[in-house]
Amino acid sequence: MKLIKLSILPLLLFSLSSHGQDIVVVVSKANSISELSKREVIDIYMGRYITFPDGKSAKPLDLAKQSQLKNDFYLRLVDQNERKINAYWARLLFSGRAKPPESMASINEILSHLKMSESAIAYIPGSEVTDSVKVVYRLNEN
Repeated sequence: MKLIKLSILPLLLFSLSSHGQDIVVVVSKANSISELSKREVIDIYMGRYITFPDGKSAKPLDLAKQSQLKNDFYLRLVDQNERKINAYWARLLFSGRAKPPESMASINEILSHLKMSESAIAYIPGSEVTDSVKVVYRLNEN
């Protein structure tokens, strides 16, 4: 019985830590946008708009499949898990109406891409914010 309790504890701690983290939406410091509304972030990430409110191109970046942060981001943003988001994009791709966000393998890859691209937008843990990015939206836990 003790073995079962001990093996469950790390899973509970991981679950609490991943769901409790601060998630922020960031752009390059060079981007002229200083703030986005939740609706604007949804429109960009769900393929409804391909530009920022100022008319400049917006290129959303996503984490690789089955990332806990990706799942948490979409749950907080649109109340949909990654599986439902993948189905949403499959329908849009089939219709030819939109292209999903570009997938990145890691937070470091996202940060590197943001340094090089004024049009990139991404979500990262609040703890990973550097001086090369600007926070334009904070996602609250649901």
